[in-house]
Amino acid sequence: MSINTPTASAPEPSKRIVAIDIVRGIALIAMASYHFTWDLEFFGYTDPGLTAFGWWKVYARCIASTFLFLVGVSLYLAHGRQIRWNGFWKRFAMVAGAAVAISVVTRIATPDGFIFFGILHEIALASLLGLAFLRLPALLTLVVAALVIAAPVYLRFEALDHPWLWWIGLSAVNPRSNDYVPLFPWFGAVLAGIAMAKFASSSGIRERLANLMPGRWSNPLVFIGRHSLAFYLIHQPLLIGGVWLFSQVMPAPVVTPQADFLKTCQRSCEQTRNATFCSSYCGCMLDTLQSEASLDRLYNNDQTAEFKAHLSDLAGMCTDKTDDKMTEGGTQ
Repeated sequence: MSINTPTASAPEPSKRIVAIDIVRGIALIAMASYHFTWDLEFFGYTDPGLTAFGWWKVYARCIASTFLFLVGVSLYLAHGRQIRWNGFWKRFAMVAGAAVAISVVTRIATPDGFIFFGILHEIALASLLGLAFLRLPALLTLVVAALVIAAPVYLRFEALDHPWLWWIGLSAVNPRSNDYVPLFPWFGAVLAGIAMAKFASSSGIRERLANLMPGRWSNPLVFIGRHSLAFYLIHQPLLIGGVWLFSQVMPAPVVTPQADFLKTCQRSCEQTRNATFCSSYCGCMLDTLQSEASLDRLYNNDQTAEFKAHLSDLAGMCTDKTDDKMTEGGTQ
């Protein structure tokens, strides 16, 4: 997400590209819709795991990618020919300060999933690192972007599992957080934005975009897009506060940890296997965790290597047992 980054070109610093503000405004509205759904899930009004899998997961990634792409575009438009250090450091301080504030607040409110490196943290760091790519050829920047995006698929290191290194994004296991946007692969979206802004500038597309004047329908989106940091900081407290107030009048049905586990497990499993397999597999997992009194450890987010290895072994055991059962029953 581009947070209050200037969109004017270097030779014409006073002229903004309204189309960028509109796209940013649309992305902010989409983000608010996702967060509202997450709030409903958090208070128990939807099935657990709804926003973590399937279409909602793709939706969230598209939103984050759009924000970070626009960070790269705006960074190049503002500083492509000459870095304006005063303006850069002022905006960097605003975004970094807001990121720290989010970490502090979520650490108090939701300690099990607090935001230690979310979208604002990534924007601050990516804006700083992106300065090194402003003068490089667009094609080279795009190649580096592709490598950064692909890195987590091929490069995972247990040595980076330490909490102080989670911001890199190449640890063997992704940590638990309500908003985790590490350097890899998300810096790739920023680099792609820088590269596209370079292509647009050299091809004349930027000038054509700058001359576009949408109608009055776009005014709300332009306003939101130009005050993106304020919108980001304000919208979620308002949304979650509204859902909380509603829950005081009409609370969601109470769901037991066992039912919560089965629903989340089923939704996750069905990303790769059929519903029949997943129902049997998740039942096996739940029965075993309960028999050994390990369900609480799972819900308490036990991150020890011993428990992670145990869960992996348990998953393998239940997978084999379910496969055998389905083979014997003639179900594929």
